[in-house]
Amino acid sequence: MSIASYLSEDIGASVDFTSFRDAFKEKLQNVFHRRADADTVGTSRGIPPFMMREIQSLTPLSVFIPEEHGGRGGHVHECQSILAAASYESLALSLTIGINGALFLQPLTKYGREEVKGPIFERFIEDKNMGGLMITEPDYGTDALRMETCYRQQEDGSYRIQGTKHWGGLTGWADFWLVTARRKSDSGNLGRDIDFFIADMNRPEQLIEVEEIYENLGLYMIPYGRNKVDIRVPEAHRLEPESTGIKMMLDTLHRSRIEFPGMGMGFLQRMLDEAISHCRERFVGGKPLLEYDQVKRRVAGIQAAFTACSAMCMHTSEHAGIENNLASDALPANSIKSVVTDMMQSASQSLLQLAGGKGYKLDHIAGRSTVDSRPFQIFEGSNDVLYQQIAESVLKSMRKMKERNLYDFASQHDLMNRASDYFKDALDVEVDMSLPQRKMVDLGRIIGRVITMEMTIEMGDRGFRSDLISNALNLFRSEVKGMITSFRDRSSTDVVEDYSDNSSWIDLVRAPSA
Repeated sequence: MSIASYLSEDIGASVDFTSFRDAFKEKLQNVFHRRADADTVGTSRGIPPFMMREIQSLTPLSVFIPEEHGGRGGHVHECQSILAAASYESLALSLTIGINGALFLQPLTKYGREEVKGPIFERFIEDKNMGGLMITEPDYGTDALRMETCYRQQEDGSYRIQGTKHWGGLTGWADFWLVTARRKSDSGNLGRDIDFFIADMNRPEQLIEVEEIYENLGLYMIPYGRNKVDIRVPEAHRLEPESTGIKMMLDTLHRSRIEFPGMGMGFLQRMLDEAISHCRERFVGGKPLLEYDQVKRRVAGIQAAFTACSAMCMHTSEHAGIENNLASDALPANSIKSVVTDMMQSASQSLLQLAGGKGYKLDHIAGRSTVDSRPFQIFEGSNDVLYQQIAESVLKSMRKMKERNLYDFASQHDLMNRASDYFKDALDVEVDMSLPQRKMVDLGRIIGRVITMEMTIEMGDRGFRSDLISNALNLFRSEVKGMITSFRDRSSTDVVEDYSDNSSWIDLVRAPSA
């Protein structure tokens, strides 16, 4: 009997994690390569029921559930490892697990009432239920604090919640939703704080109506759409923040962002394996692609991303436990999320370039990965916005320290002190505390990568393979130096909105000479 077959009879909470993870990998191999074709499945909307049934038979979500409720204990390194195993085979499957874990099970564990948690966890373990989070609204995406979904408490203590939510992953699939809303006063005004409520789709009064399923560009296995919310939930279904609801939301989102490397890890390893395999086997001009210098550069870039993401996974495993409140950890969370998702998109673009024409097909791993990894740079905070927030956080700290020199600041910061030595001259600049937005984004990109290098250095100190560490640091150093040059460039750009006058090239074509 295989490990996976054995564990299908036991959710695996009592077995060692290595056996549990290996059984999960074996199950994914069977599902995506024997019983079905991953390339075909990845181009179809949804996921065949037998695939999800097989994957859920090992209860992978148990890694997010406390031991007292039948799970494996919510250990972050196990969560990261399961996400990585899934993303090696399917980025959409890993995101599905991540949505359930980081956006439902972890906040429920930390902020849910005891009398509510037990029955929900039991349904996840026994009935293979799923859950998601609804924050985004049609007019309020990035500007989430202005959401208009509202609630009022009823005479019986229950809450009536009304509004519209969209782009919630697992639309129409999830058995439970965490729904965010603002309190509506008797005068009709909306409160400034945010509250979270659990909605159970098996209860008619809590059922959220799906008004439209979107034709999302990638991640075909995951349904997204627009939802009409007009529900009543019991008083016990309101999450209990430690202080304010906004800080609870920040804690939840920062924990989710800092856990992105789990999804990136397996994906980047797959990009690396596919690139090395293709470039060994593909011959051009009588020699394999891997002997060409530019090809080596691209593959080395993917390998550097693999190494850096490994360092992020290590950092996340040690800092993202629910016992830690991450509401104030915007700098590491935003840096990790934005940099790892940039690396994912860059790696897939490189694989697509290396694969050539055959890669430009949706049923090829290169083309599908390029499309599937792109939204990771947008959801849970657009990377441009996160880079700006990184810069704002750094400038705020510099003001408090009355420090204007970027190198002097970085060399004293726990997340950057050793990595900053790679740029002692380049970072030796006096920072304007009133930078324009585009320069804030440039600065955020720099800071995010210096922080990534610091994590990579730390992993090297602990014994990670030295040639991979050296390769990653050298490539990041080159990339950051280019970014610093761009940051120092003070030239400005603008948009000419009324550009149509005197802007037709064909009017400027000269007649051929006689």
